[in-house]
Amino acid sequence: MVLKVFFPSCCSSADSGILIGRWISEQNSAVILAVVHFPFIPVQVKQYLGEVQRVTKVSVSVLGSWSNSKQEKEESLSEFLEDLGTIFCHEPWIQISKEGDSKFWSCSTLQKHSKNPQEEEIILVYYDQRKVMLSHLHPPLDTAGQGAEDASKLSAIFDTVARSQVLFMTDRYDEGPIKLTHWQSDGVEASIIVELLKQASVPACMLLTFLLSLLSGICRSRVLKFWPLSFLWSKLSTCEQLGHRLQHLQIISSNKKAQNQNQLMRKANIFMSLLIDVALGILLMSWLYRKNRIGHLADTLIPVADHVAEELQDLLQWLMGAPAGLKMNRALDQVLGRFFLYHIHLWISYIHLLSPFIEMILWYVGLSACLGLTVALCILSDIIALLTFHIYCFYVYGARLYCLKIYGLSSLWRLFRGKKWNMLRQRVDSCSYDLDQLFIGTLLFTILLFLLPTTALYYLVFTLLRLLVVIVQGLIHLLVDLIDSLPLYSLILRLCRSYRLAAGVKFRVLEQQDGKPLRLLMQINPLSYGGVVQTYRLPTYSCYPRDSWASLCKKLFLGELIYPWKHKEDKQN
Repeated sequence: MVLKVFFPSCCSSADSGILIGRWISEQNSAVILAVVHFPFIPVQVKQYLGEVQRVTKVSVSVLGSWSNSKQEKEESLSEFLEDLGTIFCHEPWIQISKEGDSKFWSCSTLQKHSKNPQEEEIILVYYDQRKVMLSHLHPPLDTAGQGAEDASKLSAIFDTVARSQVLFMTDRYDEGPIKLTHWQSDGVEASIIVELLKQASVPACMLLTFLLSLLSGICRSRVLKFWPLSFLWSKLSTCEQLGHRLQHLQIISSNKKAQNQNQLMRKANIFMSLLIDVALGILLMSWLYRKNRIGHLADTLIPVADHVAEELQDLLQWLMGAPAGLKMNRALDQVLGRFFLYHIHLWISYIHLLSPFIEMILWYVGLSACLGLTVALCILSDIIALLTFHIYCFYVYGARLYCLKIYGLSSLWRLFRGKKWNMLRQRVDSCSYDLDQLFIGTLLFTILLFLLPTTALYYLVFTLLRLLVVIVQGLIHLLVDLIDSLPLYSLILRLCRSYRLAAGVKFRVLEQQDGKPLRLLMQINPLSYGGVVQTYRLPTYSCYPRDSWASLCKKLFLGELIYPWKHKEDKQN
């Protein structure tokens, strides 16, 4: 059989002593965690390991002995290390010895209590204990069969080192009865700034939790459930984004400890997203309030609205004539054209009525950028929706009229074929019609058919205008979703400390010598950037089309209204 010994590279210069770690019988592997060097009392070692097992829930035990001949020159040391196997009673008892500065170590096993001891082939695997403990293994999502088994074996090793963090909290400066050598033997890693931030975060989180609970109670109150507040809250993207950010703040300020690495990374990604969002919003706000840019923007807004209204008037005048040489129904063409021109006149009056207050409105809207760039972008999307409300009305009028004629023609076409739509059974059944019904159906079918080109042309023009506005709003929502969902902390971690996000490991064969065990170096393969985004992408309400392109084209043909972005109830899990 092959015995795999995972040895931490930080312990290669440790003094002679005993090896403590975990024995994984399913894999016939030993994961060495630390070296307890002389002098020590075996009873105290057993008590210490019992406390570690109780805290970490990891079966840590003494696995063997470590001999560093450079440190110890006594000839009886090897016999003493062999005798330790009778005290701690572990099968097999692993003996690793290092001679001077040689890279090639001797490794053997003792099986004193076995009736048929077998000589095992030993593979010595060096690993970086710090990187393995701080990393989080992400096995491939499509693993199956042998790949899944390999991933589970690796996760057992990573999990053993990660859960034994209590073992690494003592260094050589501690005045305890047991001296350990591990990756933090020279001193536990710590930062005064980090410790001060941890102490200051407790009251800050308590205050933030109280304010958020108060704000959540106001949002859940019955006042917001009455019309029109409930209608505005469900339709305005600014309200959706504020509710989304409120959920993020509640997750960050929660006093519940993260149960696993994924929850911890999710909190860190949300915090980084909020921090960058607010920083970009403050930069935008500082840019807007410099050199009276808001005043210039307000002075530009009215002429732009007038120009858009004039272009729409010219478009309607073109449609009321002979657009592209098409023969239109003059009576219906004039009625529709004057109807829409009257709406444009109302819209221009509405804009000029609000013109004295636009600068003040923009001034207060600019202050909302301190809540984040995403909130400012959502307000921009809502402002575009309000400024193009007349285009939306034109689209709705044209779509309803076109839809009415399409469904009327389809119903009359079934009348010619002696069919009808059965509402109860939701199917087309045969039906017999008398002569009067067929005559009236023929007249109505002829009228609707000859009026259809005029209605279809108006519907086509206003649908294109509506799609143009929807595309602009969709691009804004895409930018908002990018800021909301991008795992910035994970990407920065992948760039600076790639070993923290491990996709797997690779083994490099080191220099060999006859009669010595096979030596391998375990190196961590970092997770790809695409895998980081796929694994830690934050949930958000999306602005992507809720229907397929075929379904969208079908809706456009039938004149049904389209809503190109998802709302809060459709958000990802």
